[in-house]
Amino acid sequence: MKKAGLLLKRTVPAVAGAAAAALLLAGCGGASVNQVAAATGAADAPCGSVNVAMNAWVGYTANAAVYSYVAENKLGCTVVQKDLNEQIAWQGFASGEVDVVIENWGHEDLVKQYITEQKVAVDAGPTGNEGHIGWYVPPWMAEKYPDITDSKNLNKYASMFATSESGGKGQLLDGDPAFVTNDEALVKNLGLDYKVVFSGSEAALIQSFRTAEQNKTPLLGYFYEPQWFLSEVPLKKVNLPAWTEGCDADPEKVACDYPAYTLNKIISKKFEDGGSPAAKLAKAFTWTNEDQNAVATDIQGGMAPEAAAKKWVDANQQLVDSWLN
Repeated sequence: MKKAGLLLKRTVPAVAGAAAAALLLAGCGGASVNQVAAATGAADAPCGSVNVAMNAWVGYTANAAVYSYVAENKLGCTVVQKDLNEQIAWQGFASGEVDVVIENWGHEDLVKQYITEQKVAVDAGPTGNEGHIGWYVPPWMAEKYPDITDSKNLNKYASMFATSESGGKGQLLDGDPAFVTNDEALVKNLGLDYKVVFSGSEAALIQSFRTAEQNKTPLLGYFYEPQWFLSEVPLKKVNLPAWTEGCDADPEKVACDYPAYTLNKIISKKFEDGGSPAAKLAKAFTWTNEDQNAVATDIQGGMAPEAAAKKWVDANQQLVDSWLN
């Protein structure tokens, strides 16, 4: 997605009537964030407008839904959500079009560029979630071919994973190209007879694994947790060479597993310096993988993100109060 095409995904204003209509018109007409804030009469909302980047996986949506619900209903903020991939979202810190990235997976290059060098963003602390990325196969494959979960044996099975898109090699199915991935380097440096093919989205990746398990067809793919889908289909992780400090320092030479990620939040420096209660909420927001999976499962099951967030907030009021206090 181009930077100039920041998409206003959802706005739930803290004011009603004409202000809501103004927001709707602004979203349809591609108005700037400043125009939206002016249209809503930000002075009527105690914390004004908060611009939240929306990255394309359900776990992120769950985090953003709960953060947005609390900001709107407890602090009186107007939340503007914008559909952006991970890299593009960080550009918004410099332009002033993004205030919050609510779930960050590493991105050391972006940390260096926007936090260390440009100083337009700051680390707002951990979300409380621990992230894991890796290669997985559907359960039926691990049961039928027990040694397939050792990456040293993958070449033995390469022909089984070949598809029309993998050019005679085994297919390693990835998700969105914007996701954190070392897979092309891993395939090369581990000497594997595979080709990385991108499904294009989390939804496509999930459906591929679901179908592979239902139809007992071969699939090797990139996946991660926290992730609600693992409670539906308990995918089996392939053991890559163990991660050690510095083994992935050179992106071209990576030959080890992914590290465990302490997921965190990133907010703009201007947002932090402005003293917004929503900035303080972003720093205080923390929960568990189980919490995220519960909300994500409700969203995936058809519940609107706002409704799923309300359900969780109502059941966890003590924790929410701790964020606010």
